[in-house]
Amino acid sequence: MPADATPPAPVRVLSGIQPTGRFHWGNYFGAIRQYIDLQPGEDRPQAEAYYFIADLHALTTVREPARLRSLVHDAAVDLVSLGLDPARATLFVQSDVPEVTELTWLLMTVAPMGLLERCHAYKDKKSRGLPADAGLFTYPVLMSADILAYDATVVPVGEDQVQHIEVCRDLAGTFNHLYGTVFTLPAPRLVAGGARVPGTDGQKMSKSYDNTLDVFEPAAAQKKKIMRITTDSRPMEEPKNPDDDHLFALYSLVAAADETRRMADLYRRGGFGYGEVKKALAEAAAQFFGEARARRAALEADPARIEEILADGARRARAKAGEVLARARRACGLERRAGGGRP
Repeated sequence: MPADATPPAPVRVLSGIQPTGRFHWGNYFGAIRQYIDLQPGEDRPQAEAYYFIADLHALTTVREPARLRSLVHDAAVDLVSLGLDPARATLFVQSDVPEVTELTWLLMTVAPMGLLERCHAYKDKKSRGLPADAGLFTYPVLMSADILAYDATVVPVGEDQVQHIEVCRDLAGTFNHLYGTVFTLPAPRLVAGGARVPGTDGQKMSKSYDNTLDVFEPAAAQKKKIMRITTDSRPMEEPKNPDDDHLFALYSLVAAADETRRMADLYRRGGFGYGEVKKALAEAAAQFFGEARARRAALEADPARIEEILADGARRARAKAGEVLARARRACGLERRAGGGRP
């Protein structure tokens, strides 16, 4: 870079994932794999990445304390096992950074009711006549604080989450207009390919549909699920279009490129049974996640290691969030004179 050139703006990636159940293939291929790809590396030496386990958000649906603690632990172990490197990215638990909840209140004071009433999750519950608590209603404000607390510039999301980034930008823009430039406005990064991973029934893979293949479920249990995957009743000899088949879509996620091409050719020729494809899928899945399974076994044998990773991540996250919160408090007049009030 020339001496008089402007240095590139820092890239700071931020994303969170809720610990509401064990991670399935939809979580991995739809989000977690992108977290791993966006970690700082030789091609992104100036980048930073913050990834958190959103236990505060999970409180809107998980009401059993022991289960929540277990899910948080499992989420941390799973993320590291799948390739999240705590030496390259900051991994932490959302509730370990109390600065975010104070920042949420500051943002609540500039959040229009109408804006929150238009958010998808709240509107969906209301339209179905289901009770919606204040946690669900203000969920987008906490999400905004999650993003703004770390000066995030990039937030990887699926299409259904873009609205929350727009809310975040609206709240940050209003705060900046009132108090001066305090917050960095983030940009969404859409997951490539739409991140639609089919479930065992052909619908989008989701815990709510009970159609998931969990990343770390026992191999024998997963093979049984795969062998029960719903398929059509076309005869074996009939050629089939691989692009219209959810079984092939699952296979293409975990098989090598040359194996996927061979399977696509087999579909187009016909003369095969779906049982053959299911066995190939089970074998490809076992190989694809094999290294992650081995890392997970090692981590489970050393439980103190995960707690060390999360404690170090919380320390780093709090340092950054504290800096942003202090900036926001100062801007809106909450900072007290020297010699009194908050240190």
